[in-house]
Amino acid sequence: MLSIPRLEIQDFPVAQTYRQDVVTGLSSIPKFLQPKYFYDETGSRLFEAICELPEYYPTRTEALILQTAAVPIFQTTGPCELVELGSGSATKTTYLLDALVQLQYPLVYVPVDVSPTILQSSAERLLADYPQLIVRGVVADYEGVWARLPRFESRRLLVFLGSTLGNFSQAECETFLAKIADSLQPQDYFLLGVDLRKAVPLLEAAYNDSQGVTAAFNLNLLARLNRDFDGNFDLTQFEHWAFYNKQLHQIEMHLRSLCPQSVYLSKLDLTVEFAAGETIHTESSRKFDLTELGGLLTELGLPTVKVWQDPQGWFGLLLCRRT
Repeated sequence: MLSIPRLEIQDFPVAQTYRQDVVTGLSSIPKFLQPKYFYDETGSRLFEAICELPEYYPTRTEALILQTAAVPIFQTTGPCELVELGSGSATKTTYLLDALVQLQYPLVYVPVDVSPTILQSSAERLLADYPQLIVRGVVADYEGVWARLPRFESRRLLVFLGSTLGNFSQAECETFLAKIADSLQPQDYFLLGVDLRKAVPLLEAAYNDSQGVTAAFNLNLLARLNRDFDGNFDLTQFEHWAFYNKQLHQIEMHLRSLCPQSVYLSKLDLTVEFAAGETIHTESSRKFDLTELGGLLTELGLPTVKVWQDPQGWFGLLLCRRT
């Protein structure tokens, strides 16, 4: 009898777009960098630390909702493979796997993440904790993953947690959700976690923690550019800046230059000039209205089956079914 390997990881590098993305972003007015490039090994570790901070409510709030919702989710979907976009350390995924175990459903997990290091380590940890689990990991970003997602079971639950959807603009969000719908077959399911609109002080505190971990996470992006492209960013001459944009309903994270300066990235042959106070926009985190989001999902063929919220109404977890 042939044995089936419990762990396989496919690697689809994003390096071919990385160089052009950096050149485009740093040559633009205003300057920007895509948030997916936060997640080198150091950035991934720092983000996991952010999730443990007292000010950063989204992770623990979503986890509390999942504890209640996990079994009802799979009672609705029935047996299915679990595909997770942006899986990271897969800490919250354990609530879903525990529910599959409780219901005696097969355990097939397909995590997708841009960091091969964290994908490998999280997969090995899960395999040790769940003897019946099969993991088919994919190292990729969202743009290149759709045609490459393996399918092992007749039904799929595609999971996108952490309100990562908020990193997209409204237009990008609509495009992304349309790709989600196209990737699913009728009667597949989509589980989406989103951060909701709330008091501005609570939002801003979550991205300006007192320990400076979020600042270190933001500044690490410049350290990564120095390492990858032989750059000379002086991290002491930039500061983390995060605020809530009320008009766009989003937190914005920037790196702000503390003085006029010139930076050179040797491997890109790129010189970047900064005025004092000029910023690089590194991330947006939009906050959602459940009624508006539910309407968009329905238009795209992903009507909501069930919504769970925490008692404060800070976070929403939406289970949708592909029509």
